[in-house]
Amino acid sequence: MAPLRLTAQRAAPRFMNIVQRGMATEKQIFNQMVSTKNIQKITSSMKMVSAAKLKGDETRMKLAEPFNVWSSALRADPVECEDATYEDVPGNKCLVVPFTSESGLCGGVNSFISKNTKKCIASLSEQGKDVNVVIVGEKGRSALRRPLGDKIVGSATGVVYPGNFALCSSLSQDVMAEFNSGEYDSIVFLYNHYVNPAVYKQMYQVVSKPQAENGEGEIMPEYDCDGDKDEVVENMFEYMIASQMFYCYMDAGAAEQSSRMAAMENATKNAGEMIDSLTLQYNRARQARITTELIEIISGASAIEG
Repeated sequence: MAPLRLTAQRAAPRFMNIVQRGMATEKQIFNQMVSTKNIQKITSSMKMVSAAKLKGDETRMKLAEPFNVWSSALRADPVECEDATYEDVPGNKCLVVPFTSESGLCGGVNSFISKNTKKCIASLSEQGKDVNVVIVGEKGRSALRRPLGDKIVGSATGVVYPGNFALCSSLSQDVMAEFNSGEYDSIVFLYNHYVNPAVYKQMYQVVSKPQAENGEGEIMPEYDCDGDKDEVVENMFEYMIASQMFYCYMDAGAAEQSSRMAAMENATKNAGEMIDSLTLQYNRARQARITTELIEIISGASAIEG
């Protein structure tokens, strides 16, 4: 008897699993409804928080514009990444700097930048240019370290939110250190451009160091400088990189919050639809149980009377 009892004990969990694989019970449906309602509360709260943060990001982005307007005479205008060929990137060696977020649950802002970064590197490589990458943001690093592991020469993660000019100046020093050590000809910034709370676009900005025409003569002959002109131009270029990174970071931050707000709104709506479906399923299961119990009571009463 002992071996038979032991065999029955071992087989019991298997039969229990078979029962659990069937139709969901009322308790299971109810627990799923409760968990879905909790998720709905969380996503609704995240939507309101993102809406509040977006207002501050819009203000910071507008305040960051004057830091970057002055450099418009020394650089090209930003270009939308869609259908871009990147033929306007000068030089034979380029440094690509994509801006991504530190956290997720923000729609497609990070996947769009990762996709356009791979597209940019592929296009520049086809043109015979040497390309390396410095990534800003944890999500971009985790998404690109496998397909572009040999191209990544640096990354900045754990960036504090919201950013400021001091933070971007520190990031620009790392970028400039790589730029000078690698003897690059230009830098390509890839970021999300905030249009309105419902729309954002992927843009790229090309920045290159001022050079003399045809490689000969004086740099920027139309400008007079106090002191050594080469040193002044070098300092101006470093400040231009810092101001450009500051604007890109503020612009990308506003786009991130707008995308997160839209994503949480859609998640809240989907959770509501799921709750309605589960409620209908729960009511049907409950009604079927009540009907079965009534039939059993009536059948038992009829059997007793008979």
